[in-house]
Amino acid sequence: MNAYRCQLVDRPLDATVTLPGSKSITNRVLITAALADGTSLLHNILIADDTNLMIAALRALGIFITLDESSCTAEVTGCGGLLPASHARIECGNAGTVMRFCTALCALGQGRFELDGSTRMRERPIGPLVDMLRNLGTHVEYLDEDGYPPLVIHADGLRGGTLSVPAPESSQFVSALLLTSPYGMRDLMLEIRGKIPSGPYLKLTTAIMQRFGVTTIEQDEGSEARFIVASSQRYRGTNFGVEPDASNATYFLAAAAVIGGSVCVEGLGTDSLQGDVRFVDVLEQMGCRIERRTDRLTVEGPPPGERLRGVEVDVSDMPDTAQTLAVVGLFAEGPTTIRNIGNLRIKETDRLAALQTELTKLGASVQAESDTLTIHPPDALRSGSIDTYDDHRMAMSFAIAGLRIPNLTINDPGCCAKTFPDFFSHFNRMAGLVST
Repeated sequence: MNAYRCQLVDRPLDATVTLPGSKSITNRVLITAALADGTSLLHNILIADDTNLMIAALRALGIFITLDESSCTAEVTGCGGLLPASHARIECGNAGTVMRFCTALCALGQGRFELDGSTRMRERPIGPLVDMLRNLGTHVEYLDEDGYPPLVIHADGLRGGTLSVPAPESSQFVSALLLTSPYGMRDLMLEIRGKIPSGPYLKLTTAIMQRFGVTTIEQDEGSEARFIVASSQRYRGTNFGVEPDASNATYFLAAAAVIGGSVCVEGLGTDSLQGDVRFVDVLEQMGCRIERRTDRLTVEGPPPGERLRGVEVDVSDMPDTAQTLAVVGLFAEGPTTIRNIGNLRIKETDRLAALQTELTKLGASVQAESDTLTIHPPDALRSGSIDTYDDHRMAMSFAIAGLRIPNLTINDPGCCAKTFPDFFSHFNRMAGLVST
């Protein structure tokens, strides 16, 4: 296993960065473009493991995609809702969006479609989505353990209809169904009982559907949500620019909080479609100064001599920021408590357990409960070797700690390829360091 040795920064930051496109947006627009009438030109798409898996999956289903990696553009010839392939085997790796979105996508087809993934993917649930598809007339077969991949879709078109289900563990199950619902045989009327984790991702999904010409009627009452999608609608080929990834931006913005000085992320601001832009609100509570514009966000760390303040925050609407916040909490005065993050246990790894183990290595006292994490920073931080559990967000979040903790190493930095292959190069340029 290779390791990355972090470098210390001993001066305030002063950086403006431009980051690669959002993974969440890229994989959604690839689905809508694939189903659309006509051709779509997608700009600033993310080129990374998760999006490459999505492109390979769509190609296996017969979708014609021309990819220019140098310019991060893709030209997608839509299939008009009729999948060209009648059989395919789709390898999803550990990409949740690929497994979940393509499971629903295959239900639109005619034929046999097998989906599988990594060892960890076989431990991540798919049952709530499968149950919804079965209730809409799709024959789904589990090949191993019920509720988990691998699985086979015996597709004969998606019937559509009315569903009322309890809130699932992941909003991706709902997004998968919404993205494909315009091509059902009947209108979809979906009621979700209970609060959906990562709710802003559903608004992201319906906003992208709207950009491609499909309107969703939404009603959110907190304790339940309703969605209606008319099957008479069709996606239209569209030119679409993908904004920078808000989850990945948190590592750069948090660096200013921990080191001092300022970091500006361009192309990501108050007009963003992504819920994770609200991470700057948490940094503001901790004592940072925030400048918000429609197309950029700037974080300025606390003035010299002042420390960050520990906070208690519910991040159920932006769980991908939890690891960033946990590491920032190491440098705060007082404890930091992160609530309503139980769904982190079914991500790329059990992120609650992983955070507890790795933060403890650095001297923190950490309590991990079913859906809450509390970090008590130590009087003196210690160095360590951080294990990443094949989880890109573990590697990227602990890079922040490496700016202040001497001799910190991060094992298996290559796991960042999942969503940000050049992360450490970007991060070091932001910090004024030479890559090692």
